[in-house]
Amino acid sequence: MFDKLTENDIKKMQEEIDHRKLVVRKEALEAVKEARAHGDLSENFEYHAAKKDKNQNESRIRYLEKMIRTAQIVSDNSKEDEVGLYNTVDLYFEEDDETETYKLVTTVRGNSMKGLITPDSPLGRAIMGRKAGDRIYVKISDKAGYYVVVKRLENTKDDGSDKLRSY
Repeated sequence: MFDKLTENDIKKMQEEIDHRKLVVRKEALEAVKEARAHGDLSENFEYHAAKKDKNQNESRIRYLEKMIRTAQIVSDNSKEDEVGLYNTVDLYFEEDDETETYKLVTTVRGNSMKGLITPDSPLGRAIMGRKAGDRIYVKISDKAGYYVVVKRLENTKDDGSDKLRSY
């Protein structure tokens, strides 16, 4: 897996694990017990739904623990004038004659539909470490790519507002 995560990502993941173990797990077990008490399990929809919720919670805990175990810790520090993690950039797409705003985030927070891109994406990889005014070729494949210009760079720190992606 080896997702690139910051210390803050790890902290947020650990907080979610703790909440799921201490709160959600207890509630899920209680829901299974209560549904089981309603009788015939073969036709008890509540029981099957409660078991499914319990299993999804356990699966999410295992997933987060594995991500923490296999994570590659990266720094969210960047130079003041360079694109780095948690920086917001306005990019001018020459081909489309449009400007779009993106924020560079770690893998667990990426959501391109909301303008949150990761350094592992072609666009994120191309702009990482670049400066305002730079014209960059974004390579998609050996035969395809496009040019963007970094119009504006805003240095922001991780405020924790970008939710972790759930699978």
